[in-house]
Amino acid sequence: MTLAAKPLAGVTVLELGTLIAGPFCTRILGEFGARVIKIESPDGGDPLRQWRKMYEGTSLWWYVQARNKESLTVNLKHPEGLEIVRKLVREADILVENFRPGVLEKLGLGWEVLSELNPGLVMARLSGFGQTGPYRDQPGFGAIGESMGGLRYVTGFADRPPVKTGVSIGDSIAALWAALGAMMALRHREVNGGRGQVVDVALYEAVFAMMESLVPEFDVFGFVRERTGNVMPGITPSNTHTTRDGRHVIVGANGDAIFQRLMRALDRPDLAEDPSLATNAGRDARATELYELIGAWVANHEMEVVLQVLKRAGVPASHIYSVGDMFADPQFEAREMLQWAQLPDGKSFRVPGVVPKLGETPGAVQSPGPALGAHTRDILMELGYDEAAIGRLQEQGAV
Repeated sequence: MTLAAKPLAGVTVLELGTLIAGPFCTRILGEFGARVIKIESPDGGDPLRQWRKMYEGTSLWWYVQARNKESLTVNLKHPEGLEIVRKLVREADILVENFRPGVLEKLGLGWEVLSELNPGLVMARLSGFGQTGPYRDQPGFGAIGESMGGLRYVTGFADRPPVKTGVSIGDSIAALWAALGAMMALRHREVNGGRGQVVDVALYEAVFAMMESLVPEFDVFGFVRERTGNVMPGITPSNTHTTRDGRHVIVGANGDAIFQRLMRALDRPDLAEDPSLATNAGRDARATELYELIGAWVANHEMEVVLQVLKRAGVPASHIYSVGDMFADPQFEAREMLQWAQLPDGKSFRVPGVVPKLGETPGAVQSPGPALGAHTRDILMELGYDEAAIGRLQEQGAV
C-alpha cells in the first residue's frame, strides 16, 4: 500500500514558546507533517534544553519535545529580529505561543497586528488563565492549572494532602486542546472560507474540562468529590491491590458481567449470583466488603498468577508499569511506541512513538530536537536575506 502524504504536509507552524505546553502542541503538529519553525532566543534558547537528565550538555527531554522542528534564533528585543518574525508570519498557517498575556502585544506582535499581516493566520495562545478575565495577567504554570482546575483536589488519599501526578499533565492537556483548536480553526478557514482566528487555551480550563461530573454533582446535590486514593469513586470495584511478591495490580471489574466473572474466578459464585450486587449501585454500597475480599485474594498470590487468572476470566487487570516494564512489553514493541532515534554523536536511543495511529497518513519521527539555531541561516535565506545580510544581523545581535 502506498501511503499518502502526511495530513499536515504544507502547513507551516511558528512556535513562540518555551518549556512544555506550547512546544508539546507544536510537537504533535510536526509529527503529522507540519513544518515547525521554533523561534528561540540566541541567549541559550528554550530552558527545556537544560531540564532533567542531560546527555553531553543537552536534555534528553529536549530531543523528544523538539523533534521534527527547525530552530531559528531571533532576538525579539531587536527591531530586525521582530521584522524577521513578521516576515515569517506572512507565510505561516499557525502560530503557537505560550507567553503571559500582553507580552507579544508589548513587542508589537499582538493578534491585531499579526492578523493584518496575514488574515488567514490561526494563533493558538496558551496561558495560565486565558487572554481575558481578572486573572489574565497572573503567572500560571501547569501546577497552578491542575490545582485551580480541580485535578489536584481529588488526587491522593483522604487522610493526606493532595498530590500531583508524576508528569506535567496540566501542560500536556492544554497542549492537546490547543492542537485540536488549531485544527478546527484551520478547517474553518479552508473549508468554510473563513479567516484565521485566535485559539485561546487557559491551563486551568484545559484541566477543568476533564473533570467529568464534578460540576453537575455539586450544583444539583451540593456534593464535593474528595480524594479516594486508588479507588474509582462511585464505580465499584476498581482499585489497586498488592500481590504477595510486592507488586501492584489494578483490577477493574465495574461492569456487571465482568464482576460476575471476577467473583467466579475468586471462587465466590455466591457473590456472582447475589442480586444485591448485580448493579454498580449495589456493589458500591458494599465497596468495603468487596475490596477487602479482592485485596486478600490478590495478596495471597504472586503477580503472574493474579494476572493469568484474571486474564482467563476476562477481567481487565494490569500491574502498574515502570518504564522498564514498558521496554520489556511486546505490546509497546508491536505498536511502535518505542522508536529508535540518533543523538548528535551518533548514539542510538529510544524515544516515545507517535499518537494517534492513522492508517493512511501516519505521523513519524523524522529528527530529534535540533541544536540551537541549527536552521537560522537556511530560514533567513528563504526569507530573502543574503550572506552579507545574515552576517550583519548576527553582528547586531538580531539573530
